Amino acid sequence: MSTTSYPTSAHWGSYRVLVSDGRVVGVRPDPDDPAPSPVMENTPGAQHHASRVARPAVRRRWLEHGPGPDPRRGDPDDEYVEVGWDRVLDLLAAELDRVRSTHGNAAIYGGSYGWGSSGRVHHAQSQLHRFLNTVGGYTRSRTTYSHGAVETLFPRLIGTPAANRLLHRAPSWEAVREHTDLVVTFGGLRVSNMWMTSGGRAAQTAGPAMRRASDAGVGFVSLSPLRDDTPDDVKAEWVPLRPGTDTAVLLALMHVLFTEGLADTGFLDRYTVGADAVRSYVLGGRDERGEGPGTARTPEWAERISGVPAAEIRALARAMASGRTLVNVGWSVQRARYGEQPLWAGLALACCLGQVGLPGGGFASGYGSMGNYGGGSTPLGLPVMPQGDNAVKDFIPVARVSDMLLNPGGAYRYDGEDRRYPDIRLVYWAGGNPFHHHQDLVRLARAFGRPETVVVHETHWTATARHADIVIPSTTVLERDDLTASRGDLSLRAMPRAVPPHGQARDEYDTYADLAERLGVREAFTEGRTADGWMREIYRRWRSLVTRRGIEVPEFDAFWAAGRVEMPARVEDEALLGDFRDDPEGRALRTPSGRIELYSETIASFGYEDCPGLPAWLGPGVAEPSGEFPLVLVANQPTGRLHGQQDMGAHSMREKVGGRAPVRLHPDDAAGLGIGDGDLVRVVGPRGSCLAGAVLSDALAPGVVQLSTGAWYDPSSAAATCVHGNPNALIEDVGTSSLSQGCTGQLARVRVERFDGTPPPVRAFDPPRGTTPA
Repeated sequence: MSTTSYPTSAHWGSYRVLVSDGRVVGVRPDPDDPAPSPVMENTPGAQHHASRVARPAVRRRWLEHGPGPDPRRGDPDDEYVEVGWDRVLDLLAAELDRVRSTHGNAAIYGGSYGWGSSGRVHHAQSQLHRFLNTVGGYTRSRTTYSHGAVETLFPRLIGTPAANRLLHRAPSWEAVREHTDLVVTFGGLRVSNMWMTSGGRAAQTAGPAMRRASDAGVGFVSLSPLRDDTPDDVKAEWVPLRPGTDTAVLLALMHVLFTEGLADTGFLDRYTVGADAVRSYVLGGRDERGEGPGTARTPEWAERISGVPAAEIRALARAMASGRTLVNVGWSVQRARYGEQPLWAGLALACCLGQVGLPGGGFASGYGSMGNYGGGSTPLGLPVMPQGDNAVKDFIPVARVSDMLLNPGGAYRYDGEDRRYPDIRLVYWAGGNPFHHHQDLVRLARAFGRPETVVVHETHWTATARHADIVIPSTTVLERDDLTASRGDLSLRAMPRAVPPHGQARDEYDTYADLAERLGVREAFTEGRTADGWMREIYRRWRSLVTRRGIEVPEFDAFWAAGRVEMPARVEDEALLGDFRDDPEGRALRTPSGRIELYSETIASFGYEDCPGLPAWLGPGVAEPSGEFPLVLVANQPTGRLHGQQDMGAHSMREKVGGRAPVRLHPDDAAGLGIGDGDLVRVVGPRGSCLAGAVLSDALAPGVVQLSTGAWYDPSSAAATCVHGNPNALIEDVGTSSLSQGCTGQLARVRVERFDGTPPPVRAFDPPRGTTPA
């Protein structure tokens, strides 16, 4: 039987799928990709897996009893009833109308998180938000699980435009190779993280570019609990430190610069405010509240906290001051209690070195966290599906969803405001899986039991789908036409449909259009266009913008036939705050002082105990080991998949141990616990437990265990909160601080014990009762 090859793109890059008789039978790397991600190998198994949602389904208890809170949502033995498209759309339209008429549109939470599709048209978040805006609006989320602290803190320190540049327009790895002597990174530079980009990339350039920088003589120092946070061929010096203690080391590095006359006082005086307050705090003349005397943040003090020898801290500070140094604080580090502090301290350290704004020097947050960071930018933008305007002004920080659902009307603090949670009656989720990325999953399940109705659009029966009352089957990226590119990408690419839709799955656009018709707003939602019409329209608008800049790109049909167009006006970005350094008065920052705020009077005025007005050591937070929980868990991003996507795929499954997530332990810790390589273990934290397969490795520091996120949540046995190995089953659900309320899913206190009972089966990928495969 003949096989046809189709180009496609996912968040892990561009590649080709091989199709025979309407089924994906293999994948092939893009020949132009210098380092293709092996994650593509998950595609064939996931595309046709038994866990696909084949038909519209309604939870039997909701169907029989009607809308209302139900603590049994998510029960592993819950039953669904498959219904026809007309009936499910009638039910859903009536429920949307009931909620908005009775409680207002603010009672609808639009919970899309945006990772569901790499396409520009069939982008789950854009589609859902456009629909909800068309029917009157919704309560939305703000910031991200990935870097919520970065997004909230840095507009206060360097102004919003510069903060956006920090996140989205970092200098390229080529600039690092040319100008940098030393990269000092907190949180590592994991290549597997750099496979991932929202929208994917035409080619995986970040890993090879980093290696070329190393080959050219750029030095790398990685301060991390994990040695393999940087690849071996980068030849990084590994400085192991206790998880959650990065801020202590950063402060001690500044102490050396101040006491040895290595701090650039001229830069601090001209370009910053608050340097004297930071200096006084670091040297012990004041505490974090401006009262004194405080504790001197010496290398010896930091050694007691972090485990990094004082002599190494001193040597590193001197090395940093001796050449062009780039200080990188990865997103992983700020995903912890007091996550703002290492970011702020990293910026302060870079300012003390006086190299902010110089090519190859200064501060960064994101190298090693995502593939397009340091990969250029596209100032003319990308084709985008318009979402419309939201008439509802209510929002929550994205990581506070359980708090919102469990505490309607409850008070909370965020970025200087005293706010209250809205009373959500209907949750509408598409393109995301909070039972992957949220913490304390038992609490999240309890929160999902409170609304009157939960609606989920999904391709597979994820844990989130299994907590829904109405489940809408959606097509995958391989089942529809689309186009894609990411920020700073090398090209805009066509994604032609490769296989027919699974079962009765439909494009979400068509689902929303039919819902909009039932609610009397079809024309407002569609503007008279099909999904194909919108693809042509957003390309036309983008091409028109590009053409006005004097750059020619082909008409849509020529683009589609060619399969790609090189990204016009793409640039390799220059040093962060370079223009400000050149002209601090004419290019003043959009901060109260116009300068970098090492001490922020604004943040200090908020009076937050968990985020004072300058970078400070507030403790390791929930990562502090205890007698009951003597180990610290690092819950980093997986190498086998993106988040929880396609967890049943071949590449992901190869990494599992006995069909469960692998948990790494240092051999010394394992020996003391009587645990051998390959043993089934229970990992227990303050909020729950999970089963996992033990892997012994000296690539992590003693006292540390590492269990990546992404194993599908499986609460089907009393043997553990999750029998499949999802670390969020045992991590506490608290915010970074009252400033950012960011996600703290990176670290947790745990104990590990061998599981000697009969292993329960993993049921995470089994469809629920009442559903039948296509």
